[in-house]
Amino acid sequence: MNEDNQAGRPSTPWHLWVIGVIGILWSAMGAMDYVMSQTRNAAYMSNFTTEQLDFFYGLPAWTIATWAIGVWGGVFGSLLLLLRSRYAVWVLCASVLGVVVTAFQNYVLSNGMEIMGDPFSLAFTAVIFLVALALFLYARAMEKKQVLA
Repeated sequence: MNEDNQAGRPSTPWHLWVIGVIGILWSAMGAMDYVMSQTRNAAYMSNFTTEQLDFFYGLPAWTIATWAIGVWGGVFGSLLLLLRSRYAVWVLCASVLGVVVTAFQNYVLSNGMEIMGDPFSLAFTAVIFLVALALFLYARAMEKKQVLA
């Protein structure tokens, strides 16, 4: 009998490790994008047009903040999931909200639709949202099963 079961807490399911590691790897890609964009890394940003660069560099501070919450919430929330912390649910919820608010600003409140609104960018934004939502829902399900404490 393992230590978790002795304490009355369910043992860690194998899929928690898979989801947690995939969540960290996925979120790390977003974190790299955030850091490279915010530090204006010349090599990384050379992939964008002048219009796109003006768009990125002109984002309001509150959008940068919601973008950071979305990205870093995914990283830390996935880490908390691996640590079996119930706080993973709240951090991953904040991540989803950050993604939604950032996408709303980028595609609805600004001219991001005309600058970045190609089918690939829109589809990738949808994938980002769906992964963030899936991580949150998974963490919530693990909390309900008392896997997270």
